[in-house]
Amino acid sequence: MAQSTMAAVPSLKETYVQLKTRMDKAVEDFRKAMASTRTGRASVHMLDSVTVDYYGTQMPLNQLAQVHAPEAQLITVQPFDPTSLAGIEKAIRTAELGLNPMSDGKILRVPVPPLTEERRKDMVKHLHKILEEHRTAVRNIRRDGNDAIKSAMKDKKISEDEEKRAMEEIQKLTDDEIRKMEEMSKGKEKEVMEI
Repeated sequence: MAQSTMAAVPSLKETYVQLKTRMDKAVEDFRKAMASTRTGRASVHMLDSVTVDYYGTQMPLNQLAQVHAPEAQLITVQPFDPTSLAGIEKAIRTAELGLNPMSDGKILRVPVPPLTEERRKDMVKHLHKILEEHRTAVRNIRRDGNDAIKSAMKDKKISEDEEKRAMEEIQKLTDDEIRKMEEMSKGKEKEVMEI
């Protein structure tokens, strides 16, 4: 990407860095949400949202066990502490992921059933909802940036031309970040609808 005109203006450099960082975080959060969304294929990220009650503390599953996806329709969970197996099994069952783990005393096998057509459509709706939430987050970041630029203009730290260029740059940055998320969403939607 070309050098930012905002970053070249000393009074706007900090604003630009903050905006870019916050937008990148929103896109990364969206990417994580996409990874944890269930498709017909097993993925270790499907269990990212599962928290386990471990000695009175809620812990993320991936901190208590090794999670693998050895086959397209199977996830295995091997706890570091064998005594936590029952708690992990219960947490996966109650996580409303539609998964039913089976224990052999040392390891949990979690078969991933194929999605029904109705469930696939629900997943696509869920993806659209997540996308819209993250679009809104990026737009709110844009609004904060625009407010900061208007404030700098009001305080006579920047000229009107610099204000106009900065506003255009923020809009372009916003459009680019939203486009990235929409492309990720389309790819995930295609993956979900695949049979």
